[in-house]
Amino acid sequence: MPAPFFDIRVSCMNIEEQLDFLSARAVDFIARDDLKKKLEKAQAEGRGLRIKYGADPSAPDIHLGHVVGLNKLREFQDAGHTVVFIIGDFTGMIGDPSGRSQTRKPLTKEQVAVNAESYQKQIFKILDPEKTEIRFNSEWCGKMSFEDVIRLSAHVTVAQMLARDDFSKRYAAQQPISIVEFLYPLVQAYDSVMVEADLELGGTDQLFNLLLGRELQKAMGQKPQCVMTLPLIEGLDGVKKMSKSLNNYVGVDETARDMYGKLMSVPDELMWKYFEYILCWPSEKVQKMNAQVASGELHPRAAKDMLGQEVVKRFIGEAEAVQASEEFTRVFAQKELPDEIPEVVVPAEEIGLLALMVQAGLAKSNGEARRLVKQGAVRIDDEKISDERAQIVPKAGMVIRSGKRGFAKVAING
Repeated sequence: MPAPFFDIRVSCMNIEEQLDFLSARAVDFIARDDLKKKLEKAQAEGRGLRIKYGADPSAPDIHLGHVVGLNKLREFQDAGHTVVFIIGDFTGMIGDPSGRSQTRKPLTKEQVAVNAESYQKQIFKILDPEKTEIRFNSEWCGKMSFEDVIRLSAHVTVAQMLARDDFSKRYAAQQPISIVEFLYPLVQAYDSVMVEADLELGGTDQLFNLLLGRELQKAMGQKPQCVMTLPLIEGLDGVKKMSKSLNNYVGVDETARDMYGKLMSVPDELMWKYFEYILCWPSEKVQKMNAQVASGELHPRAAKDMLGQEVVKRFIGEAEAVQASEEFTRVFAQKELPDEIPEVVVPAEEIGLLALMVQAGLAKSNGEARRLVKQGAVRIDDEKISDERAQIVPKAGMVIRSGKRGFAKVAING
């Protein structure tokens, strides 16, 4: 766990200073006065608050998009509060349409279990395990009877559900919305009741669900949770939200070379957001660097190199960050080969280019390999290959290159 990254000491701050610090970079904050009262009461009783954060294990990887929320959770921990990290193993089998035009495909129990285990290992690259309470919402949802579900549903109206932006758009477009989808935000709200959350944190696409948790707590006799949302970070394409399914993500468990290389492909205008929300640099520092780039005092590549090195240093190590930077320069600026190239072992007999690329792990399918060839991204040694139907006679030491970061070296079997 990279504890030195979080070196701001907030224990000596007064409550107003804590509120300023904890709400920095937030988009929605409901409500400051409520959180102030909670902090005052907790301080008087010598305890911390319970900060809820929910994650459906829809994929096994934590990426930099998740890091935005995890950073804020760590700041709450540094202020003396407990993070209640809810892994939605129950809701993950329903499918959440938040911010989507259609329902996310539900997962099987087996998929959820594998992804949940991976989540638990990765979140502690950021969170303090001693101040983290891991909960699975199947603990309470899995025990509910049909009568319990009906009684819970009585607290919410159809009009309330249709006030949610994505539901209202789909309803207006006459796209189907299942009753199951209405149950998703209700279950998420019920999680807040069960863990007695003082504040729930989420992305801006979760605002409706977070507010529903506040209302349900009131209806069930609890003090309503405060709500805080953080911005959604665009992925490497600079357009859509970072997502594994869109393949525009940087995973926190990736190799230093892949992590650095991906970050060097980020659009120039997006890197400032990464500095502020992933590395938590003060806005003034980011703005100063941005101005230096705009004036020509600092080259955009130098700024992006700094971003890549800082992210790698945070999640892997300083030596690995320097090595990744040097290798990137050597490979892409000086057109040399990387130090380590994965091998593909094949017989010394003719093979189709597309099949060779798939076997080498440079493409997931013949279709993807074909697209790379058409884009002019495939080379064998120094020769660009533009014929997707090419037949290759493998030779020991032959290097196949796909795109900017894909390399494979041929070894002959037999």
